[in-house]
Amino acid sequence: MTVATTEARPVTAALRAAVRPRRPHRRGPSRPSPLIIGFVLIPLLVEAVSVFWPAIQGFYISLTHWNGVNPPTFAGLANYRQMAGDPVFRKALEDTALWLVLFGGLSAAGGLGAALFLQRERRGIAIYRAALFLPVVFSLTATALMWQTLYQPNGVLNGVLSAVGLGGWQHAWLANPSTALYAQIVPALWREIGYVMVLYLAGLKGIDPALYEAAKVDGASAWQQFRNVTLPQLRSVNAVVVSVIIIDSLRSFDVVWSLTQGGPYNSSQLLSTYMYQTAFVNTDFGYGCALAVAIFVLAFGVIVSYLVRAFKESD
Repeated sequence: MTVATTEARPVTAALRAAVRPRRPHRRGPSRPSPLIIGFVLIPLLVEAVSVFWPAIQGFYISLTHWNGVNPPTFAGLANYRQMAGDPVFRKALEDTALWLVLFGGLSAAGGLGAALFLQRERRGIAIYRAALFLPVVFSLTATALMWQTLYQPNGVLNGVLSAVGLGGWQHAWLANPSTALYAQIVPALWREIGYVMVLYLAGLKGIDPALYEAAKVDGASAWQQFRNVTLPQLRSVNAVVVSVIIIDSLRSFDVVWSLTQGGPYNSSQLLSTYMYQTAFVNTDFGYGCALAVAIFVLAFGVIVSYLVRAFKESD
């Protein structure tokens, strides 16, 4: 008995060791493969070379006086102090704010209205969608030249006004300081509404139809369905649309420069056109870069403040 007991102990110990779960071997954090590192670093390098470094250089040039030929001389904040007392800059800032309100508001309303009208699948609906989106494909310069012919004193617009008995409204639309800016908003809207329509169409396609069915069962009218179902579901799309409109408004250049170059008498001067005129026409690159920095700060501040407010409301 003593021998059997002695022999059983090592067998039992061996079974316990075999059944006992093994603890996983602790290893250090796994290193990413060189391919993943390449996919991350190469775009970052391209972005740094093509975006960040020119932006840093532009900010440095805004602190100098430079005509593009002679070496730049450091001026500190002199260009920004000049900006504070520049009446043309204040006029360009006011026109840019007016452009942002009118162009942005009408683009969002027109794009949303077109998307609501064209969201249902009907026969031939694709033709109307393509017709509204077609101006987006055109070059802004070509669009401006086309509208310039319409705005001529003997152009189509004045001819239509004369044909419908409104000959008293005929005048040189682009040469009149009171109408030049508003006349240039129209071709910009003609192009922007189609783009905003596509964004809203994508958002409307993502709304669950069951929400509208439930609203109809509750007796909601079409306006109540739009206010309580459509608008809340388009909140994320609205953030994208507002960001796009603000960026497009602040960088609107092609249409204005092709039609009036900010004239007449700076009546349609925007920050973008004034920046270009200062830097590349007057060869004052230091002040032009300071204007570019002001545009960037304005766009960044408006977009970030809106997105922060939108995300707080969604939470």
